[in-house]
Formats: sequence, structure tokens, C-alpha cells
Amino acid sequence: MKIIGFSLFFLIAISVKADPLADQQQLRQYYKTLFPALKPADYAQGVYALDPIAKQSWLAINEFPPYEPALEQGKILFNTPFKNGKSYKDCFANQGIGIAQLYPLWDSKNGEVLTLAKAVNNCRLKNNEAALNYEKGDMAAVLAYMAYTSRGKAIDVKVPADDGRALAAYEQGKAYYYERRGQLNFACATCHINNAGKRLRAEVLSPLLGHTSGWPTYRLKWGEMGTLHRRFIGCHQQIRADAPAAQSVELRNLEYFLAFMGNGVPITGPSTRK
Repeated sequence: MKIIGFSLFFLIAISVKADPLADQQQLRQYYKTLFPALKPADYAQGVYALDPIAKQSWLAINEFPPYEPALEQGKILFNTPFKNGKSYKDCFANQGIGIAQLYPLWDSKNGEVLTLAKAVNNCRLKNNEAALNYEKGDMAAVLAYMAYTSRGKAIDVKVPADDGRALAAYEQGKAYYYERRGQLNFACATCHINNAGKRLRAEVLSPLLGHTSGWPTYRLKWGEMGTLHRRFIGCHQQIRADAPAAQSVELRNLEYFLAFMGNGVPITGPSTRK
């Protein structure tokens, strides 16, 4: 079956039965038709895979990446023991090294999506440390270091087919992606599926695939590091919509959907974006 533009949007948006693999295959076939020259790994570059002029500037900036101070700070923070003598290494598999590509996880015990950022704060709270701000600062630095240790590893997020709660969380994330909201009446899919590769004013719109691979990111617009959920909130503001809080159930489920769609795309975080 040939899938183009609106038909793909329609098929995924109205799916009545959770079938993440079918969604993933449909989406990839759509992008393969739309961008035949791109390989799966290219999607880790985001919009720079589609905009050669912007890519030249991006590559020049990354000769001396502006995220390096945060990366160094994150390594120090990650390896500094808590007051009780334990550290982040005690909270994660493989001592937290090279595991970022596995997140978000489905936490079957608590029946929820567990993002890496939430896992970092869970670790802190478990060790009687204050939670970090989910959008920037020390959280972005710690995540930058953890992402860096996973660079080149393919995103490998699981949606357990035998757990209806996991499938429901995935479906909720997918539904959120296709739901129109705000004064501009935009959905995430409006830009990143239906109009991927086209221009919105001066900006080329990036495809969905790989949207979780490069985070946290130093955005030139921010002048600092920020997390994926900070970007989610910024997107809501751009379309004049009320945004859920960072690491809310809605945004964690959204990240779950996006990450699963991006399976196979390599981790490139921390990164630099406009």
C-alpha cells in the first residue's frame, strides 16, 4: 500500500489498536519516500540533514562545541558522591555508562514511563538529595554526560507487547503528537510529518525521526543547555498553547512515542542546535 502525506497522518492518528511496530514501519516508509537520499543515521542530524547551507554553519560551530563546558560539569557531577557516600553509579545498570539509548523505559513496577531525567531525580531523592530542575542547569549537564557515554549507540526503546499499560502509555503519547492545540491549531505532526522538509518562514521543518537522539542540546537561541522537555514546552509556547509541566505524564508519554519511532537512530547528544 502506497502511503503519502495526509494518508499516513490519518492512518496513524485514527489507529484503534496499539501496534507500535506497524506505526514505526509506516512512518519510516513515508520518510523513505519523502527523503530517499537519507539513511537512518542521517536523521540524528535533525534539520541539518535537510538543509545543506545551515549544516555548513552547524559543522563549523561544532569544531569548538558550545556544550563542552556543560559536558565537563556533568562528568564531575555524575562522579561526585552524594552526602551519604553513594552516587549516580549506584542507581543505574552498568553504573550509568552507555545506557542513555535505552530510555525512556517502561517501569512495570510503577506502571509508568521512566525517562532518564526522571530516573536521575529518583536517584537523588532516594539518596536524600534535592531534585534538580528538569529543564536546564545541573540536570542538563548530568544528562549531557550520560548521553555522551552512549554516543553512536542506536536508540533501543521497548514497548512491551504483553503489558497493556505500556501500550496505553505509548498510545497516549502518539495521540498527543497528533492532537491539534493552541491558538494556531497545530499538532506536532503538522510540522514534523505533514510538512517535514518544507519551510516555515525562514526555518526548514525537521522530520520526527531522531528527535530524541541529540538531547540535551545547547541551543543558540537559549545561549545555554536545555533538555528535551524544555523544548517540548517551547513548542507549545510557539503555537500559543498551554504546556504540561516538564516530566509530566503527558510529556513522558510523548517522549516514549518519539523515542520508539526513532529506534535505530544513533545517540548524538549532547548536541548544538539553532
